[in-house]
Amino acid sequence: MTATNGTIRVLIADDQMMVREGFSVLLNAMPGIEVVGEAVNGREAVERVRELAPDVVLMDIRMPELNGIEATREIVAADGTAKVLVLTTFDLDEYVYQALRAGASGFLLKDASARQLADGVRVVAAGEALLAPSVTRRLITEFSKMAESLRPTATAQAAYGDLTERETEVLVLIAQGLSNAEIAGRLVVAESTIKTHVSRILVKLGLRDRTQAAVFAYEARLVTPG
Repeated sequence: MTATNGTIRVLIADDQMMVREGFSVLLNAMPGIEVVGEAVNGREAVERVRELAPDVVLMDIRMPELNGIEATREIVAADGTAKVLVLTTFDLDEYVYQALRAGASGFLLKDASARQLADGVRVVAAGEALLAPSVTRRLITEFSKMAESLRPTATAQAAYGDLTERETEVLVLIAQGLSNAEIAGRLVVAESTIKTHVSRILVKLGLRDRTQAAVFAYEARLVTPG
């Protein structure tokens, strides 16, 4: 539930007080963003989302009682509107892939600048996915390790079978980490056309955003890691 004045409501979930307070100060100083609450663990994050209905949750992965991955899964399943932006100390965090699969809309390093943090919140609140190149590379590495065990299920095959040839082409480019503008340039079409394709892809596959679309493309073996 976004405030009537268009302000993005943010909940910060992290077990370190200094991190919560630091991010709160940085974000409250940014125009159009308001920190409406904090949580010290995953269980409290789930409860606070239910109480406060934030637009974006800044979610640490490693927390007591309920980790950020499980908390993300519960929030996405129960709420459907709050977007989760995963926070971690390392861009090679082994849990990033799991968090994205759980429904997180993006990923951000804890040492991000105030501008990067605010931009990340705005991008995710707008319904886009925030997936840095370093994370895309990490995902590709993870899928490469899992390549032999990844086999498209009958359900996955049926799902992407509903996509048109162009939609499938766009999905593959999303999985390769290209933005709408880059895909438009690659396919020599208007960016608005790509946005339409992306919207249709998400609807047909029942996905929340392009991050989940990228994960789907790899798991369905539409893209070969390596």
